[in-house]
Amino acid sequence: MPLRMRAYTALAEEKYQLPVYPVLINILPNSRNEVIPNVYQAEFMGIKVYQNYHVINLWEVEAELVFSQNISSLLPFVPILKGGGEETIVKQALNQLRKDDKLQELEPLLSFFASFVLELPIVQQIMRWDMIVLRESPWYQEILKQGEKQGLQQGELTVINRVLSKRFGQIDQAITLQISELEIDKIESLAESLLDFQDINDLHNWLIENT
Repeated sequence: MPLRMRAYTALAEEKYQLPVYPVLINILPNSRNEVIPNVYQAEFMGIKVYQNYHVINLWEVEAELVFSQNISSLLPFVPILKGGGEETIVKQALNQLRKDDKLQELEPLLSFFASFVLELPIVQQIMRWDMIVLRESPWYQEILKQGEKQGLQQGELTVINRVLSKRFGQIDQAITLQISELEIDKIESLAESLLDFQDINDLHNWLIENT
């Protein structure tokens, strides 16, 4: 990584004839608590290369700075910032994202990082995701692309199974089979309902009422 940084820095300086200030941003801490250097050094055939860079560890950045200084680019990362793992702070970040149409597509990223510090049901309650939000997320679109050969119905089933597994763990194969046999309108109805399920019994009750 530092070698690529040195290469990109040199190319940018040459192209724009301007000084470049390299920054290394670490999103999550290393479990081994390694000291992260702020300089790269190398030597090859008598030629020495040095590259200093500034290190920013997001977990050391105060979440309050994002709001006080209106740093919108950091809103999705608020949950993993210092002091940002509280439910009220995550809600504040969500409200800021939803005020700007250009930032709303970052909701899935906010929810992803919120899941690192909050229980999934709490994250879902905060986000109040409906299927419109879910379907517009890059994650959902990527799953649909993977399932294009099997059609939209298979793509919807893939999303439902992943969400169910995330919320309730391993799903019984008989239940998975039962869901796979639903008509497309029922699949869409289940997709809209599953984020309100509190436990696996809600899924069982829904299947009883709709099959």
